[in-house]
Amino acid sequence: MALVLTEEQQMLKTSAKEFFNGNAPIASLRDLRDKKSEAGYDQLVWSEMANMGWTGLVFPEAYGGLDFGYAGLGQILIESGKTLTPSPLMSSVIVSGTMINAYGSEEQKKTLLAAIAAGEKIVTLAYEESNAHRPHTAEASVSNNQLSGTKKIVLDGHVADTFLVTARTEKGLGIYVIDAAASGVSVERHTMMDSRNAATVTFSDVPVLAMIGLPGDGEKIMDHVLDVARICLSAEMLGSMEEAFERTMNYLKERKQFGVSIGSFQGLQHRAAHMFCEIEMCKSLVLKSLQAIDAESDELATLASMTKAKVGEIAKLVSNEGIQMFGGIGMTDDEEIGFFLKRARVAQLTYGDYNYHIDRYAALKSF
Repeated sequence: MALVLTEEQQMLKTSAKEFFNGNAPIASLRDLRDKKSEAGYDQLVWSEMANMGWTGLVFPEAYGGLDFGYAGLGQILIESGKTLTPSPLMSSVIVSGTMINAYGSEEQKKTLLAAIAAGEKIVTLAYEESNAHRPHTAEASVSNNQLSGTKKIVLDGHVADTFLVTARTEKGLGIYVIDAAASGVSVERHTMMDSRNAATVTFSDVPVLAMIGLPGDGEKIMDHVLDVARICLSAEMLGSMEEAFERTMNYLKERKQFGVSIGSFQGLQHRAAHMFCEIEMCKSLVLKSLQAIDAESDELATLASMTKAKVGEIAKLVSNEGIQMFGGIGMTDDEEIGFFLKRARVAQLTYGDYNYHIDRYAALKSF
């Protein structure tokens, strides 16, 4: 498959760029942070995203979606990355929606998936139990149809209507549907370095509403869904690094020392050229991986780990270089380049960091 966008995907990308620039610039993120927004994201922006069909873009028409594909959704994510727009798109649509669409029952699709596609419900996955990324590990357990355990770093946990929770039984790892308003659910909100939402959620003998898939299918489901999430997050990270690079290049042209722009210094030109080449490689990796999701490729796992590792590495490079090339002003809160570094740091760790995916890629390739 050619690594180019279709005309429809390019039109969607253009539309997304105009929307985020007009409705969710980085100044909006600063405002949400400074006002300590209760939701942590602009609910009007989220509502408009749902009205435009973006929350159901990849889901079947039977459940209120547009069946447009992940390569198209990736273009929205890239543009949202350029303005660092916080929203439940990753937690609710990409992770939870993908899981329900691929493994949920018909009833779950008609209720939960349709509500996600309409932007009416926020559903999030609760699976981490430590600061290390271990998607197959769960001390949380289910007994007598009641779930108990504690989950960390639950994205958008404090605004979720429903949790999808990993827990272990004698049959293995399973994924269970829990009502966020149920008795026994305790949510402690955290604001991460990049000003986005996470939560620690404790479940104490909480009634299980349903199960996603079959008992013991949890590991298979988690691998597939998180690979989709890793690729989609990489698309967002790509947009962030593209914007950080562009801002840095503009600064090199404007900032003058010794009567000339610092962009004329050969040492900085070499560093800029290196970043440009690495970003171009990331563009190809991200598009190929997004297309692999739509094609249901057998290579999805290796592509996901390859892409997440590489994009994470270059996001760190570009954000670091941006701060260094801006100099002292780049370290201040007044200069927006610092927001890109903070987002890069959190995104690098989400769904597995560079080391996790290098090791996983090696294992998948039997190195």
